[in-house]
Amino acid sequence: MLYRFHSIHQHPHHPTQHIQPLPLPKQPQYGRRPNKPTALAATPGLAPQAQLNISHSNSRISAVLPTGESVEILLYGATIISWKDAKGEEKLWLSEKAKTDGTSAVRGGIPLVFPVFGKAPDHAATSKLPQHGFARTSRWEFLGKSTSESSSSTDGGDSSVKLDFGLSSNNLSEESKKAWPYEFGLIYSVTLGKDGLRTSMVVRNEGESAWEFQVLMHSYLRIAGISNISIMGLESSSYVDKVTAPISTKTSPSAPLTITGVTDRVYTPAGGPEAPVAVLEGGKTKFSIVRDNLNEVVVWNPWTDSKNIADFGPVEGWKNMICVEAGAVGGWQKLEAGETWEGGQVITAI
Repeated sequence: MLYRFHSIHQHPHHPTQHIQPLPLPKQPQYGRRPNKPTALAATPGLAPQAQLNISHSNSRISAVLPTGESVEILLYGATIISWKDAKGEEKLWLSEKAKTDGTSAVRGGIPLVFPVFGKAPDHAATSKLPQHGFARTSRWEFLGKSTSESSSSTDGGDSSVKLDFGLSSNNLSEESKKAWPYEFGLIYSVTLGKDGLRTSMVVRNEGESAWEFQVLMHSYLRIAGISNISIMGLESSSYVDKVTAPISTKTSPSAPLTITGVTDRVYTPAGGPEAPVAVLEGGKTKFSIVRDNLNEVVVWNPWTDSKNIADFGPVEGWKNMICVEAGAVGGWQKLEAGETWEGGQVITAI
């Protein structure tokens, strides 16, 4: 059973930044005439609504706005595998070899990392967990949808749709429970709008003892060509270079970041957790990422090392993807019993 959180507790030493929820959907106002003809029951002229579809033996959720934007999410890992604009143009990169049948973590889209980023052999509580934890390899529950209506368009209609997913201790495999025996509740919300995609996570300690975690939204963004992009918002920032041996901490130059080889870096943007990060293509903004309570940004591209990644395809797919990942992975977030943490991102496609 997943707990639904009605209140957020804030510990004095662990401030929580909140993501404002979307307004509740407005209810259409029908006439009150007692003898209203039954033919009007269908309410012709009702504003267009977002369409929801559950498919693939109840393992996949998709939503489409009246204006054509769409999103598709696997219950396995609550992994977003597709995000398209109104013209049907895909914004996320998904490997041709990605397994979407629930047998392994998905290569591409937006997988979720929790409760550990990478592996942490020196962190006793998570040392027994596999790479990137268990959130991306557990089956989540679909908790439902909510919508908001447009106030600017002439025909009204839904301007966004929010899909909520839940994962708790009770959903885990016995192996995962044994490796990480803590009581928790997660609510992951995916909000599809006309201009962007919002993903947010609520983490709650449902047990009686404190525990620590890391969280990251591993976004694979689709681009036309890696040699033609630059990333702004990471200038003059501290970063951990995971490619160098030994792993070292450096400071980035004042110029935008370009990708010229294997890249695996964890940035702490100098502008702070609310400073936007932009992916430019040909000097023009293609994506903008705004974070909330996610202090770090991971940038990853395997370059030609993609040939050594079994589920990466096509081999030269690295030319058409860049991972710009918002997360809280620079240290550990600690939650005492009953405490809640919340963070998220908004990706805008220009």
